[in-house]
Parts: sequence; structure tokens; C-alpha cells
Amino acid sequence: MPFKTHFDIPDHLIYINTPGNGLMPRSHYHWRSEREASFFAPEGNLRDLQPQFIQHVRQDIAACFGTDSKRVYCTPNFSFGFNVLLEGLPKNSRFLIIEGDYPSLNYPIISRGFAYQTVEISERIEEDLWHKIETDAPDVLAISMVQYISGLKIDLSFIKKLKAAFPNLLIIGDGTQFIGTEPFDFDSSGFDAVGTSGYKWLMAGFGNGFIMLSSAMEHTIYQDAKKKQRPQETMWINKTILHTYFEPGHQDTLSHGTLQQSLLFLQRLGLQHVKTHLDSLRAYAYGLFKERQLLLPIAANRDIKSSIINLQINPDLYPKLTEKGVCCFPRGTGIRIGLHLYNDTTDIDRLIHIVDHL
Repeated sequence: MPFKTHFDIPDHLIYINTPGNGLMPRSHYHWRSEREASFFAPEGNLRDLQPQFIQHVRQDIAACFGTDSKRVYCTPNFSFGFNVLLEGLPKNSRFLIIEGDYPSLNYPIISRGFAYQTVEISERIEEDLWHKIETDAPDVLAISMVQYISGLKIDLSFIKKLKAAFPNLLIIGDGTQFIGTEPFDFDSSGFDAVGTSGYKWLMAGFGNGFIMLSSAMEHTIYQDAKKKQRPQETMWINKTILHTYFEPGHQDTLSHGTLQQSLLFLQRLGLQHVKTHLDSLRAYAYGLFKERQLLLPIAANRDIKSSIINLQINPDLYPKLTEKGVCCFPRGTGIRIGLHLYNDTTDIDRLIHIVDHL
């Protein structure tokens, strides 16, 4: 069954704006409706089962992405989890970041006064990062796994090599533009932290996300807090110090439950099948876009490609594209699109026809 059949997309729309906001599958609507009715039923007990429910969500995240649920934290979005992580790092940590990376990644580092250096985005990003790490020895590398404007995707095998060569380097990845597009095993990835929001490629709507931490990262952060006495109230008996920071207060079970439904949905489809579909769709799209010289050189000249493509079309033409039913967004020097599992070659053909007649 084609992946697209799981989604209610009007025939007149070409929905290629997943880098901005992913679509939920039809099954999510039914689950959310039934969950809401049960949750608010006065005689029901779902409201009392929030801790157990969130623990099940953690377990499903861990099972999907190859880690231990004890090192998974449910957050309302990437930014929340990342800011909490930064607050726990030693204040003298020195960072390496990519110039022009997502503001929610770079700005919290800069605004907190951490020492940092930058590397320019380029086709040779892995080589440039390696050289900078080798010469300047930063404590932390913080990068998006896929760049939000250009769509440049970091070579994940490079991260493993980097970690092997510089084991004391803490590597943080923003997976918001990556998680949900292919299989990913956190514990063998080389990353010490990967966080994501659920509303893009995970197709889970707003208000949910998570962050996964390595044992080394957990050991490094909030060292002073770990030396102090933890609250002894019964309701906190199963909370670690890190849970009190990453998961303070109650969690929205409808939102995190939607994330859980997305993970189960992706597992039923098979993330490897999703990757195969996207690889084929990207190859088809890149061929047509390259013929028309619509690709950024930084993306066109790399073998490793993401599902984000910045088409070099005048951003001023964005209103005309939306008028013709193309859901996209102007970014940088062009129009950014994203290809996900609910897209197919028909979408690409229709888009090409529209672009050719702009």
C-alpha cells in the first residue's frame, strides 16, 4: 500500500513543507479523538496514569532509536531539551558550531556566554570540522544533523569516526530535520546527545519531542546538583536529578501520546522502507531539478543528500506557488521544499510543471 494512502491530502495540494510542519496520518486523528474522550470522562483514570504513560513513551522512543529508556527524556520540543542540557554543562565549556545553523541551536550557546568558534557551511563541512577540532580542541561540537536552509546532511559515518578519534569531545546533534526519515541507532552513532521536536518529520504535531543522552553526557551535566539532596516526597521517588530538569512538572499525555503513535506508525511501515522510498524519490527529484539548474551547489555536489531541497527560485514567487497549491516556504536564496513518505513522483511532476510555467 502506498504510504500516501495513510494521509488525507486534498488533490489540489502538493504538500512539500515538512521542514516547516509535517502532516499527521489519518490514524492519529482517530486516536486523539478517542484519547480525549477517555481522558476527560469523569469516571476514567487516565488522568492519574500520567507517569506510567510517559514511561511507556520513553520506552518506545528507546526501542525505535536504539538506546536505553533511562537515558531518554520527553520534552515539549527540541529547544527546551537543548536549553536544559546547556544549563547543565560546565560554564567553561568551549563550543564549535556551524555558522548560520538553526538559531535555536546557535543562539542559546552564544547568549549564555560560552566560548565558541564557528565553521562555515561548505561542501567540505566534515573535513573543515575535523581540522578545527584537531587544531583547537573544543569541548563540545553542536550541529544540526540536517541544515534547515540548504538541506546539507552531515555524514553520519563521519560522526562515528570523529568520536573514535576524539573520545572526550561531546557531540550534540539537533535531529529535528532528520529523525523520522531513516533508521537511527543512537547508542552506536557517536553522538552524546540528540534531541528533536516531533512536529516535522515525526509527524506528531506540536508540544512533543525528546532528547537522548549518552552515559558520558549524563555523567558530565549537573554535577553540582547531583551532590545535593534530592526531594524525598513519595511522588518523586522514581525521579532522578536529571528528570527534575528535563521533565519538570506534568507532561501532556495527548501530545506525547501522539508522538508515540507516530513511532508505532513508522515502525509498522519500517523506517528502512521509508528510507528506501525517500532515496528513490530524491534521486528522481534531483535529476529533474539538476536539469533545470535549480539546485544549490552545496547540495548538488555532495553524494549524501537529505530530504530538504532549496530550489533556486526567486523567493518573491512564493505567493504564486501557494496560489497553485504548492505548500513550501521561502528560505535563504530560494524556495525550500521537503520530500517525505506522503510524497511521490506525481508530486514532483506536478511541481516541475508549475515551476516551468512560472
